[in-house]
Amino acid sequence: MSQTTQTQAQAYQGGFQDPSYDSAHAFRAAMNAMARPGTLESLSGANAPTPISEAAATLLMTVCDPGTGLHLAGSADNDTLRAWITFHTGAPLVSAEEADFALGTWDALQPVRQFKIGDPSYPDRAATLIIEMPNLEQSGTTLSGPGIKTSVQLNLPEVAAFKANRALFPLGFDCFFTCGTNVAALPRSTLIEEAA
Repeated sequence: MSQTTQTQAQAYQGGFQDPSYDSAHAFRAAMNAMARPGTLESLSGANAPTPISEAAATLLMTVCDPGTGLHLAGSADNDTLRAWITFHTGAPLVSAEEADFALGTWDALQPVRQFKIGDPSYPDRAATLIIEMPNLEQSGTTLSGPGIKTSVQLNLPEVAAFKANRALFPLGFDCFFTCGTNVAALPRSTLIEEAA
């Protein structure tokens, strides 16, 4: 089997088994994660080609469509994954500066200042970063603010960039963190405090 044929075959696989149910379930989990920053939610149902997690694949199938520009960074930017995204979501693949959503590891997404942060009239016109993590657990950095009763912990890849992003509020990017079948969110409104 040629490389092109293999890429095309992989593009057709790994979608939702029951699109109506799976997409509704995934959307609810993603919105719960965003409404309760730092809380781990289970997100499964889609399997994309390597190197992305099931949670990231499911999130892409839930939030991306032909009207949302997607930027792939680092190892996520490969022909097989590009074909999979095009087949399953129809999302146009764009530069970082144009992205509504961006996928990659934290290092691959640098510098994060290249992503849209909205503008005073339309703060919602900002990018959402889907950050693939080597592990995801409720430890380390302390989060507080809207959607958090007192405080919660989440292992962020760094602190300074997220504090700088919070300082831009109501502008700034929002984040989902994915690992395996777990997802957590960090909206721009969340307050961040380094672990002692």
